[in-house]
Amino acid sequence: MSASEASVVPQEGETARYTGVAIALHWLIAFAIIGLILVGWNMSDMADDNPAKEQLYQMHKSFGIMILVLTLARIAWRVMNPPPPLPAEFKGWETTLSHITHIGFYGLMLAMPLSGWALVSTAYEFDIATVLFGVISWPDLPLSFLANEAGHDSIEFVHSKLAWLAIGLIALHVAGALKHEITADTGVLKRMLPGLFGRTDGPPQPGHGTLMAFGGALAVFVAIAALPLMQRGPTGAVPLTQPGAAANWQVDAEQSSIAFSGINNSQPYTGNFEAWTAAILFDPDRLPTSNVTVTVDMASAVANQRNYTDTLRQREWFNIGDHPTAEVTLSSFMETDTGYSAAATVTVKDISVTLPFIFTLDIEGDTARMEGQSELSRAAFDLGMASDPGADWVADEIQVDVSVVATRIGD
Repeated sequence: MSASEASVVPQEGETARYTGVAIALHWLIAFAIIGLILVGWNMSDMADDNPAKEQLYQMHKSFGIMILVLTLARIAWRVMNPPPPLPAEFKGWETTLSHITHIGFYGLMLAMPLSGWALVSTAYEFDIATVLFGVISWPDLPLSFLANEAGHDSIEFVHSKLAWLAIGLIALHVAGALKHEITADTGVLKRMLPGLFGRTDGPPQPGHGTLMAFGGALAVFVAIAALPLMQRGPTGAVPLTQPGAAANWQVDAEQSSIAFSGINNSQPYTGNFEAWTAAILFDPDRLPTSNVTVTVDMASAVANQRNYTDTLRQREWFNIGDHPTAEVTLSSFMETDTGYSAAATVTVKDISVTLPFIFTLDIEGDTARMEGQSELSRAAFDLGMASDPGADWVADEIQVDVSVVATRIGD
């Protein structure tokens, strides 16, 4: 063992201290837990249509997962760097109570974020995807069988009671530390105080195993965070004409798009589908026999914010696990004063709705340019109706804008 790894032996009158890493993790996790409890109480009293609730909800989940990962690192660090012994003047029951309290804290630091993770994984109302700090998509636990009122409420009960248990343990922990700091000869509080406050009791021990403790916790985090990437459908796929389908136009992938937009929390949102196929059989001189079929990969939907993108994949929205694609068929084409109209039958989650599709068309030689749009009702397709049936949060109207550049094929 090198000199830097050796434990620092306290001098007479000094108290052996925790390692600097243990001290940092202790206070970081402690303040994070207290903050999450306060935010959780404030958040639970908010109405679902309060614009601030979504931001608090995401922050609460982000810091909860952070606590879980830091706790894994802290447990690993404690195994490799046992804490300093308690002062000799501690009575037997005091030592036992101290150990029980610490075990309880480690259990809570795992149970609280895990129960919170289970809670959001079983949400059937206000079901919003977890995006850590607005950047990292985080998957749900495989608990869909509990995504109902009874299952979700049971987990919520456990999660809330763990918060109260944490408050009780924190009070007991602080009271014990203060008691022994005041009455004992050496005290225990200084062992966990950072640098400036603990200097009179010797420097912190350096400890060892930093790479193993934090690297292991980070590896777990990365492995879980990678799951949403593996579960996503192909993005950036080329929208080609469907194989074997009757068609006389080939879509140009680079110049074509299917976009959507609407209002969320009084703010506009936008997005597009990156993977879709189209079979276009269209002739301005033969409108009655013209038809178009479009198949859209719903997992390829990308919105202007990551949490919107991930939420669209959830059960109450596109539910891509059970309904990976949507289909649009255009028929009954008619020429109008400004261009053309068609009857668009849109099928999402096995729900079909027919609505008008208005578009303009410019054909020059063998190249056609089409611009069209239609307005959908998310209520008609049962999109987000569990969380927001009254459109207090997300507006019911969704505008779809289609832009296609295609090349003539065949005769």
